[in-house]
Amino acid sequence: MEFPIITLRNIPAIHRILLLAVVILTALGNVHGRHKVHKWETIEYSAISCRAHTAWLTDFGGVGDGTTLNTNAFKTAVDHLSQFQSDGGSLLYVPAGKWLTGSFNLTSHFTLYFDKDAVLLASEDENDYPVIAPLPSYGRGRDNDGGRFISLIFGANLTDVVITGENGTIDGQGQLWWDKFHKKELQYTRPYLIEIMYSDNIQISSLTLVNSPSWNVHPVYCSNIIIQGITILAPVRSPNTDGINPDSCINTRIEDCYIVSGDDCIAVKSGWDEYGVAFGMPTKQLAIRRITCISPTSATIALGSEMSGGIQDVRAEDIVAIDTESGVRIKTAVGRGGYVKDIYVKGVTMKTMKYVFWMTGDYGSHPDNNYDPNALPVIDNINYRDMVAENVTIAAKLSGISGDPFTGICISNVTIELAPKAKKLAWNCTDISGISSGVVPQPCELLPDQGTENVAPCNFPTENLPIDEMKVQTCYCRKKIY
Repeated sequence: MEFPIITLRNIPAIHRILLLAVVILTALGNVHGRHKVHKWETIEYSAISCRAHTAWLTDFGGVGDGTTLNTNAFKTAVDHLSQFQSDGGSLLYVPAGKWLTGSFNLTSHFTLYFDKDAVLLASEDENDYPVIAPLPSYGRGRDNDGGRFISLIFGANLTDVVITGENGTIDGQGQLWWDKFHKKELQYTRPYLIEIMYSDNIQISSLTLVNSPSWNVHPVYCSNIIIQGITILAPVRSPNTDGINPDSCINTRIEDCYIVSGDDCIAVKSGWDEYGVAFGMPTKQLAIRRITCISPTSATIALGSEMSGGIQDVRAEDIVAIDTESGVRIKTAVGRGGYVKDIYVKGVTMKTMKYVFWMTGDYGSHPDNNYDPNALPVIDNINYRDMVAENVTIAAKLSGISGDPFTGICISNVTIELAPKAKKLAWNCTDISGISSGVVPQPCELLPDQGTENVAPCNFPTENLPIDEMKVQTCYCRKKIY
């Protein structure tokens, strides 16, 4: 029996179409079997700059299993993306996963973006953090004399840098570092989570930072900075886990942050003793808004103690402090030099506090013995208004320096409800001068009551700071969906 030869020519047209479809689908199926196929999701985010180029950490060998070290993947990715600085900038997407890494540097015109399910795990190995020189305005490491471990995420001499995401997490795994610090086993200052130096146009936003070895966010010698929508969490007894430390920075905005800390929630600084005086770079034009703080052993906002380069024009408003040692604290000492002046605070709610107001002129830790004993700090024009506090142990402890009083203190429209076991002396004042109006309980004699009729409240500037003119825009990036 002869069988007919089957060709496309003698197959009916409709059957030919079906046959071709089967062949194509089979081929695609084979391709899908060899290569992982993904879909794309467009993500919208806010940033000071959008980017023309996007890459994913997995493109550079990143493995998000929580155990594989990804330091080289981050370094390779940033090095590759740095070529686009003048071509619209670049974005590195950190996908869902647990990404163990040591320290890595950023580049200019660059965005580091964290998926909502991304966790950056800081290595616990000291060898993954190179030792760098002390800050020139400090003269030494903050923990120890000599060098300091570089921060987990670091950058210097940069322009236009964004660290943001969908509230992804950076976990400093600080317990090992805290234990070594308490046991005095560390030769150098502990690493911070994020430190940006000598840079301009910086945004850090929409992230959760947990268990930092030491300070969490440290912009230093920078300008035009937005820190927004950050959650910072650390055990309340962890050492020196300051939340956000603007340090010798100009034109900064910190807003909409929630901080639980073992130290000051926000610590404003500008150098230490003779080194800060010589470096001479103040922190000024700083706005702090809508901050919630929990820190039983420290301040909601601390000015100093390293303030030798000067702190000026700080405006804080809409602040909530809960179970925190003090509201706004000024810390300084003989030998600091410098100044803290033109400070404006309003709209503060406090619950369960040791102090509402605290100023200290004897915060005497020094980098060495070479400070100038004649370098006296100037503390002047300090304004507090529209504040409510409850369950307070001491209304105020205001201690200036003998022969160098703190001046121009103004407190108005403040109601303090003392705790059942409050100290008998609600106000303790020495070496200060100023005025008060509408304050309960009655302040000390060095802050005479001006009454409430025909007396203007303490000053709070109405004009915007330059940082308020720095706007964010809506940007987009693509996320791989496997």
